[in-house]
Amino acid sequence: MKYISLFVIICMFLITSCNDNSQCTCPDDNSQNDTITKDTFEIVKIGTQIWMSKNLDVHRFRNGDSIPQAKSEADWVLAKENQRPVWCYYAFDESNGKMYGKLYNWFAVSDSRGLAPKGYHVASSLEWDSLATFLGGWNKAGKKLKSTTGWKNEGNGDNSSGFNGLPGGYCHQNGAFDNIGFIGFWWTSTKAYSTTAFRYGLSNNDLGLNSTYANNQDSYSVRCIKD
Repeated sequence: MKYISLFVIICMFLITSCNDNSQCTCPDDNSQNDTITKDTFEIVKIGTQIWMSKNLDVHRFRNGDSIPQAKSEADWVLAKENQRPVWCYYAFDESNGKMYGKLYNWFAVSDSRGLAPKGYHVASSLEWDSLATFLGGWNKAGKKLKSTTGWKNEGNGDNSSGFNGLPGGYCHQNGAFDNIGFIGFWWTSTKAYSTTAFRYGLSNNDLGLNSTYANNQDSYSVRCIKD
């Protein structure tokens, strides 16, 4: 228990030392033990919210259970048919994870074991809405959320928010990948209908932030926000 307390103290110190649009680093204790791992994640304060400034890149649930990895289209389709959590790298290529993190289906996002590290949760649609409002509205937020590099066809943003949104593409429910370099989608924790959930997206040819819903068998990037 003393390790958990130390983790909380360290994170609270780091978060309270953050100013608007500044980045901090917090230890990630999303591990099988009640000890702090060597892994860290970067955070940024945007308005009153504390966001991770990189896409989620965990392979275990908060309770320590492993999240299955899809290493092929067959793996992905099997997970879809069984409606179970799964993650993959774009195009099943581990090198893509260094920049974009992992892609998760919504079964992983909504799993009761917890996808986000302790003290954080997958952002809801209302929290994304609040983010857009703080950044000047839907039509202006995209430019401030997008990274300054990595977007094709001169689609970079100014990243004035510190969010560092990257065009990590996505994986369709049939296991096909699409739009890396052009689009970034992030799951929310908010369900839309029985088989769909809300996602938020950025595009290389748009300065805004958009919201739609998608089939929960698709896979997208994930961003977490502080509880």
